Amino acid sequence: MEARGESSQANEDDAPAEDRLSEVTDVSVEVATVDAMLDKFCRKYNRRRRREKKVKKLNKRPLVKLQNLLLIITVVVFVTVVILWSLLWVFTFRRESNSGVYFAGMFRVANVEFIPEYRHADSSEFVSMANQIQHVVSKVYRSSSVSTLYKHTIISDLSNDKGGMLVHFWMIFEVPRLKTPAVCEECVSAIFRDSVLTSLKNRSSVGFLLGLPVDIDSIFINNALRSDYTSIAAGSECVDKLYAGLPEARVPLNVFSSWGGLSCHVKLTSAPGTVIRLTVNSLDVEPSDCVYDAVTVYDALLPMRAKILHRLCEAVRVPVSLVSTSNVMLLSFRLVQGNKSFRGFFQAVPEEECLSVIEIPAIPIEAGEMTSPFYPSLLPPLCSCTWRLQTHSTSLGVALTFQNYILSPKDLTPCEYGWWKINEIIYCGRYVSHITVFRIPERSVEVVFRCSSRSSELPFSATYSSFNISQPCHEGHFLCTTGLCVEKDRRCDGLDDCQDESDEVFCSKPFKNCSSQTPLHPLYVCDGENDCPNGRDETNCTQEMGCSGMWYQCSNGACIRKKNAKCDGFYDCLDDSDEKDCACGQSMPVKHVMDSAALQERVVGGVNAVEGEWPWQVSLHFSGHLYCGASVITSEWLISAAHCFSKERLSDPRQWMAHLGMLTQGNAKHVAEIRRIVVHEYYNARNFDYDIALLQLRKAWPSSLTPFIQPVCLPAPSQTITKRHRCWVTGWGYRSEQDKVLPTVLQKAEVNVLSQSECKRAYGPVSPRMLCAGVPTGERDACRGDSGGPLSCQASEGGRWFLTGIVSWGSGCGRPNFPGVYTRVAKFIYWINSHIYNT
Repeated sequence: MEARGESSQANEDDAPAEDRLSEVTDVSVEVATVDAMLDKFCRKYNRRRRREKKVKKLNKRPLVKLQNLLLIITVVVFVTVVILWSLLWVFTFRRESNSGVYFAGMFRVANVEFIPEYRHADSSEFVSMANQIQHVVSKVYRSSSVSTLYKHTIISDLSNDKGGMLVHFWMIFEVPRLKTPAVCEECVSAIFRDSVLTSLKNRSSVGFLLGLPVDIDSIFINNALRSDYTSIAAGSECVDKLYAGLPEARVPLNVFSSWGGLSCHVKLTSAPGTVIRLTVNSLDVEPSDCVYDAVTVYDALLPMRAKILHRLCEAVRVPVSLVSTSNVMLLSFRLVQGNKSFRGFFQAVPEEECLSVIEIPAIPIEAGEMTSPFYPSLLPPLCSCTWRLQTHSTSLGVALTFQNYILSPKDLTPCEYGWWKINEIIYCGRYVSHITVFRIPERSVEVVFRCSSRSSELPFSATYSSFNISQPCHEGHFLCTTGLCVEKDRRCDGLDDCQDESDEVFCSKPFKNCSSQTPLHPLYVCDGENDCPNGRDETNCTQEMGCSGMWYQCSNGACIRKKNAKCDGFYDCLDDSDEKDCACGQSMPVKHVMDSAALQERVVGGVNAVEGEWPWQVSLHFSGHLYCGASVITSEWLISAAHCFSKERLSDPRQWMAHLGMLTQGNAKHVAEIRRIVVHEYYNARNFDYDIALLQLRKAWPSSLTPFIQPVCLPAPSQTITKRHRCWVTGWGYRSEQDKVLPTVLQKAEVNVLSQSECKRAYGPVSPRMLCAGVPTGERDACRGDSGGPLSCQASEGGRWFLTGIVSWGSGCGRPNFPGVYTRVAKFIYWINSHIYNT
């Protein structure tokens, strides 16, 4: 356009002078009407004037051309700016102005009679009440600081709630991205709460939202996705609303997906005064940590994050049930391609008043059972129970034996898995994998339990009995700190009979009666070390005997005395099962000599590893950055630490990548996506107990990479670490506490496994599922970035390597007398096998 414009202007200026003069002459003739003299004089004068103008015009032509050029450029720039601004407004600012922000919420309107017609959104009664509430909520927000962004409120459902009415609603705002912070979840909720809070009177929780009585404790407002809003609306794949009117009557609930997948919601309601018990008989889905297939159960009629009861992410083979806190529940199904199915039912069950008065017989035996509310259903978020127990004598106290639960005195942290008050003393409960006994040395006991989790948790059960306060355990028995009683001759026998090692710590080293005919102490028997000069302790090691956690158990169920029989190169079991599945733990370094520069690069006492030396070592990257370590245990499974994935943002497997067969960061032989993450169900984020997790790869590593990638051997539950075991910790973690730069080459450091007594001296209470390793000076240790990586131990020179520990926690890095603490893998063999072989 500019070239064509310049060309047109040049043609006009360069026209012949005669043409321009003739045009002017013609005009002059039309104007002149006087006599000839005057006409002659005028013509002469006009010719002179034209010559003068021509000279002036020729002198001004460059300036005129420059002015015209500037004018054209200005016009072009202006037009361009207008066009760009229009496009920007259409595609950016207009889109910004129409950006919808969605909130799902609920609150209870007190002192309003709920009528059955409110359950039907198309009834005139529902429409009238919904319009009234919408008007009140809209008036609050239209007079608030976000009034210009507020669009409207939509009442989704009304339900009965203990003498009042529960309102479920959507709020929609139109917000430019620059103003998004103005309508944050906390801000929107604060506006609503402040309106009610200013009217609270007489310590009541009921205030007024412009005349509407609202229970402030019932207010929940969450951010929601537009897809949540549209999926609830009419026209979704399967929006349904089912009602259970008759108590205990089963209402079938079956959902099936086609090859195209399914995304839908089902709303459940029950009769007033009841709660909903949902029972899932079976669920056929692809395990994926709820990334693809998921069934989410809400304690509401809208998909609100704060009201999630439970999420089902894996196949269900054994029926499981859960209970709502009111008479509403929402099921959200997201099933991707494939034939998937959900089979179950729901019921209206009476609200359970959990109050019991129990008389315990004088005979100190198990007298009865106390269970969590709605047992065996999962615990709902809001529940309570009170048990009043009494024995027949002041000399007898009350003993509570839990199957998978333990009570500890409450500290400054809140109780996550149950709040207990026992005779005015507060305790917190948590889940464990063993039996515990809680003894109360009083005749009359009041036990009050309150649910304290935001979502459904595992149920618990306990048997109650009496015990002799002056002598809790029978004569000849030892009282464990877990409350269990074990025979005194089992103390310091090397076996954790108390389940917390309280019978095995601070024991004096047993006498080696090598020359005597009496049996040797179990600690010395068949551990692979020659403790007796005559070799008596290492004879008859394949002899079958009674099974316990100390001896190796063969696949046929028989136990032999040899503790470390697995994959040691000798067939010890009659069925040869100890040498099966032994394609693991073989280090194949391709370079044995390291230069002096490599030896100087230390990571808390470590040195550079070489290619193929630790083929099971894995580097886990979160969002592209090194975050943790892991170990290869099968062609599609890795093992790591639970604390690497404990936060919500870290639990999404799609953000993780596993780098296998790698010596130097960035040069992995195989990079794999993570399909799912299995964190131990009893993991405790406060003390790192049960700090173990499994990761399933989306695609197995190819067998052609065997020289560089290989699984490490898993130890037997009876594994015993002796002096001849060489143990190394490996990883790409920091070289010291103060270090700011991660090494690029895999580091290794040799450490010694310490006794549990030494470990407890350093840290106080550590669980039996932990072990300590290091050196007294602290010069060799794991550090930040090594978490989840392996502590590998080799039983003998040239033998196979076993995964003895997983890097878990410690006091700093490389501090004297503070060894590293590792997850004891031998304690989790059955848990590991239940997931990698039964999935």
